[in-house]
Amino acid sequence: MRELVVAAIQMRSGVSPEVNIEAMEALVREAASRGARYVQTPEMTGAVQKNRAGLRSILRTEADDPVLKAASSLAAELGIYLHVGSTAIDVGHDMAANRGVVFGPDGASLAHYDKIHMFDVDLDNGESWRESSVYKPGEAACTVDLDVARLGMGICYDIRFPHLFRDLALAGADILTAPAAFTRQTGEAHWHVLQRARAIENGAFMISAAQGGVHEDGRETYGHSLIIDPWGRVVAEADGDEPGVIVATLSLDEVKAARAKIPNLKNARSYRIETGEPAKAGERVA
Repeated sequence: MRELVVAAIQMRSGVSPEVNIEAMEALVREAASRGARYVQTPEMTGAVQKNRAGLRSILRTEADDPVLKAASSLAAELGIYLHVGSTAIDVGHDMAANRGVVFGPDGASLAHYDKIHMFDVDLDNGESWRESSVYKPGEAACTVDLDVARLGMGICYDIRFPHLFRDLALAGADILTAPAAFTRQTGEAHWHVLQRARAIENGAFMISAAQGGVHEDGRETYGHSLIIDPWGRVVAEADGDEPGVIVATLSLDEVKAARAKIPNLKNARSYRIETGEPAKAGERVA
């Protein structure tokens, strides 16, 4: 039986990477002490900072980023897979990447993924976001092999694009991820149903560590970090928006069982869309 003990870290990151690193380290150590072999932190672990000048002042390249350096050392010290859900990385031309990185038990970087879908939206009550003004979208989906499972990487708003997660599942991912900083408004409306839907559609585990609460920069995120099984059942959930750790033991055989019951990955067919004249009143359509 293939099993993996996993953890999702819920944070309330502020504007200082140094302070956030301390919080990340404490929570990751707690997760490891509870037996987690794979630990995931949320989107924007390094800093939740909506002020563009403030964000740009702390940007570093991947090689020089203090969050990633700390995560690499921590993974090696604890002998775990440590998935930094994302942090802002300098990619030049006054732009950043919203980048997730997975470190192996030896501290080596196994893979990185840049968020593909930019959160450019206008919500109710005047809440508006334009990620594309700061972040360069990624251009490639990414899987990474752990010792007993294949992991598919997504970030936050990606969860609304089911074809990305379908492609990751078709590429062999047993576990799908969408570490997030969901706004409270969108989280209350859609967080749980989107996470469960991606798990059900693909017969895969879903792990999404989240930011939660009122942040130093004034934004408010939903929290409720989740671990969901391939049948769409919530295995573990963080208590509201408070920082903390959730842990679950995943039986990877459940992926095979779910996909055998509902083999939609195999049954999917290509098709075309036709545009025709609407039927006339009283006319039967064959």
